[in-house]
Amino acid sequence: MTENSLFSDKEYKAWIKELKDRIRQSQIKAFVRVNSSMLELYWSIGSDIVNKQAESKWGSKVIQTLSLELRTEFPDARGFSERNLLYMKRFYLSYNDLETGLAAKSLPLPIPHQLGAELGGTDIALATGASENALPSIMAAVPWRHHIEIFAHTKTIEEAQFYIAKVVENNWSRATLKDNLKSDLYARQGHAPNNFSRFLPAPQSALAGEVLKDPYNFDFIALREEYVEREFEDALVANVTKLLMELGQGFAYLGHQVPVMAGSKELWIDLLFYHVALHCYVVVELKTEDFEAAHTGQLGAYVAAVNHQMKTEDDNQTIGLLICKSKDNVYAGYSLESSSQPIGISSYDLAETLPEKFKSTLPSIEDIEATLAEE
Repeated sequence: MTENSLFSDKEYKAWIKELKDRIRQSQIKAFVRVNSSMLELYWSIGSDIVNKQAESKWGSKVIQTLSLELRTEFPDARGFSERNLLYMKRFYLSYNDLETGLAAKSLPLPIPHQLGAELGGTDIALATGASENALPSIMAAVPWRHHIEIFAHTKTIEEAQFYIAKVVENNWSRATLKDNLKSDLYARQGHAPNNFSRFLPAPQSALAGEVLKDPYNFDFIALREEYVEREFEDALVANVTKLLMELGQGFAYLGHQVPVMAGSKELWIDLLFYHVALHCYVVVELKTEDFEAAHTGQLGAYVAAVNHQMKTEDDNQTIGLLICKSKDNVYAGYSLESSSQPIGISSYDLAETLPEKFKSTLPSIEDIEATLAEE
């Protein structure tokens, strides 16, 4: 067999793929071990600085002196700058209460983002140690720079726990973490009014409620001041990757203006998704006006149509998501009580709309369609 023919040999290609996977897994284990060891060291140094009351005992310049001592003794080691030592102190102070909260929760460790998320999760056990000030194990799965972003931008231990769990469960890069911190995902997720508990079994209803956000942040699109629903929908579809990132983990985009028949009447679904964790279709209805009770009736009909025509016995109950310009939560709650389908209601935020003076320079959807028709 020639050297070139090896590249087309199925057995050889399968063997090479398996070798590459083993190498990647080895890299992953090494990364996790190194990250865990580094964080345990940083945690212990932060603990010492706090518990020895170093700054009050030896003066305000003790951190500066400690940094100089450590960098002189370990010239090839990084991470002992004065700023990083202060981060270690804050690391310990910010997360110390995690030992009785999220730290006790058992979660599979994801593959670090830097090493390729295509391999999925891995269960790598991390020892927490027996000492009183041991690093909580779940935190060892989160890179140091992620931790700095979290404790620098969160106000409560519950909020920190939320973002740590999201990084571990969803394998967030630091850029993704920063985006979600900036958009205040903690305050937005799981707060949309819904009636899921009435129609969905307990595990699915709770997860469905957590999946929804309120409001949704669509600042990646810009619209003219007097935009219409079609423009809004088209702008979201044109930025579908960013839309999926904002919707969150698990949403798979199936299409927009999806037709379904209700007897002799043809209905058009604004946006249709499938949620891989909920195992169900998600029908999204967009409204560029304030919430009205009639909107839930309209969306309910779409949800029922999908249940009859698309849902299989392997799928869970379809849910509806109404995203409107604004809403009164009490009014929305009353409307949900009268609905016969599982529906959540959220609002949305946009980037600043384009000033009125620019309207004349931008063609509307109707203008574009009219031009195309003429051509």
